[in-house]
Amino acid sequence: MDTLLLARWQFAITTIYHFFFVPLTLGLVLLVAIMETIYVRSGNDTYKRMAQFWGRLFLINFAMGVATGIVQEFQFGMNWASYSRFVGDIFGAPLAIEALLAFFLESTFLGIWIFGWDKLPKAAHLAAIWLVVFGSFLSSFWILIANSFMQEPVGFTLRNGRAEMVNFLALITNPNLWVQFPHVITAGIATGAFFVLGISAYNLLKKSKDSELFQKSATIGAVTAVIASILVAIVGHTQAQHMIRTQPMKMAAAEALWNSEDPAAFSLFTVGNENSRKDVFAIKVPDLLSVLAFNQPSGKIPGINDLQAQYVKQYGPGNYVPPVAITYWSFRLMVGAGMAMIAASLLTLLFLMRGRLNRTRWLLWILPFTIALPYLGNSAGWIMTEVGRQPWIVFGLMATSQGVSPTVNAGSVLTSLLVFATLYGALAVADVYLLVRYARPQKEPTQGVEQPKDALIGAY
Repeated sequence: MDTLLLARWQFAITTIYHFFFVPLTLGLVLLVAIMETIYVRSGNDTYKRMAQFWGRLFLINFAMGVATGIVQEFQFGMNWASYSRFVGDIFGAPLAIEALLAFFLESTFLGIWIFGWDKLPKAAHLAAIWLVVFGSFLSSFWILIANSFMQEPVGFTLRNGRAEMVNFLALITNPNLWVQFPHVITAGIATGAFFVLGISAYNLLKKSKDSELFQKSATIGAVTAVIASILVAIVGHTQAQHMIRTQPMKMAAAEALWNSEDPAAFSLFTVGNENSRKDVFAIKVPDLLSVLAFNQPSGKIPGINDLQAQYVKQYGPGNYVPPVAITYWSFRLMVGAGMAMIAASLLTLLFLMRGRLNRTRWLLWILPFTIALPYLGNSAGWIMTEVGRQPWIVFGLMATSQGVSPTVNAGSVLTSLLVFATLYGALAVADVYLLVRYARPQKEPTQGVEQPKDALIGAY
């Protein structure tokens, strides 16, 4: 195993693990803010207890996200020094703004929200949690500016072997950003919604003493899950159409489309031979891929073989085909998880509208498992996004093999990989333990403010 392969494994493991926490942060904080808004407007203490209960779980997740996110920055300097040197002038501004503005805004007002219960006026306390929501979304925006540059480089010039920024406005108006950012945000909201819905269903199934809290939480979770899941599909479709224009090789790999087609068929199931670039077995829907790509039953979709030949002429000799099997199946896992989310949320909302959710034990038993759906979809989506871009680390500008640190040996990377994997495993155990502990059914209804507030502080 060489340094490049180990560095890629380390970055993949730490990034995917960190991203387990990011979508839940984005979605759960929004739901907590909505719950507290209803409390402030209605004066109903149930919604106050809801905001405190789900806020406690949000804090556990937030703390884990911060701890795992710090490792990401170290890897840029240690394992990917050549890459950092190449994009440093581009990434410096958005990542600095994310840390100095968005993250500190989020953290500062989160602290005010934690310790401000019954000390601040209701409106001021509510404003604090909405500023946390704004900070969380803003943080994602600046980070995705950096990632979008890797997908679709804009606003730069090449000078002395480095990409140097010449147009900051081009970075924040990058077309890839404005299809990627809504997809990430809506996926995060869906993650938070299914988290609330699944835990609420479990508590209702176990007949928690505070059934009113979980009944209302399930309603908010189900409505949000329906809206967010449908929006994820819509903005994801828009992102895929953009990707066909800017990264056609990624879409060709996601469809195992070896040769260009007009109109192009959509693959339902394909077993292919990557070496010979041919189908072994395939079930396809004629013309559907062109319909999805161009909103009409015609339109040419470039195939892998044609794109490979084109890229050899454009960039020079080399293999420009990403791992097709990983890209193909991760795309289907993402789409499948999304369709399952829509179906599960609509079914739950139907039973809620009929007042039958509490009596439908089989559905209450299933819903906790649906918490995994957005996590599967989020992880598969990012795997497709990053693996499907290979062999580029910055599309069209820098190959992944060129980004690894030239002075770091395989032994050092392997050691840090094992250390991080072990540490993250321990953090995973701690995270699951804390979430289960604070999400399990309460023996007695949560009363007053002191118990939730103390628990919030302890978790933080």
